[in-house]
Amino acid sequence: MHNVRIFIPSFRSEDNPIEKGYTVFKIDVLMNGRQHTVKKRYSEFHHLHKILKKSMTPPEIPSKHVRNWIPKVLEQRRHGLELYLQTIIMENEVLPKIFLDFLNIRHFPSLTKMESCGSFETESEEASKLTHQPAMLYHRDPYMLPSSHDTFSNVVVEGVIHGIFFPDLQPR
Repeated sequence: MHNVRIFIPSFRSEDNPIEKGYTVFKIDVLMNGRQHTVKKRYSEFHHLHKILKKSMTPPEIPSKHVRNWIPKVLEQRRHGLELYLQTIIMENEVLPKIFLDFLNIRHFPSLTKMESCGSFETESEEASKLTHQPAMLYHRDPYMLPSSHDTFSNVVVEGVIHGIFFPDLQPR
């Protein structure tokens, strides 16, 4: 499954003195724990659909011809567009570049569902996320014999090293 989730929670009517009023759909995009919002008109969805049809078989898009001023119809269109975007994500192993551009998502060439930046065999989204891990740091190699100027030599390490590598030598 892709680590992209999309919701269209709302829409609003816009008035423009140059052209007749139109509806803008607010798209919430959640990817890798980060969320951003994109606002698109139906005409932009329709344009995306026409381009996607050239390279794949996209799902059905809600009808272009509706009465934009009826709230119930706009709600149905909102729901249909949300389902349209979610279906594209679910049905495609590799998301098309034009689709990622439409959602303002940075894309990675041929990034499939099961790949991540860290591993080619990652099986889950959680495993592919980069996380902070504490690192253990030694000032010197802990498996080397303590130097002669150590006042507090590590008896256990010294004993193990002597036992494995120098069984015939007597401890100091």
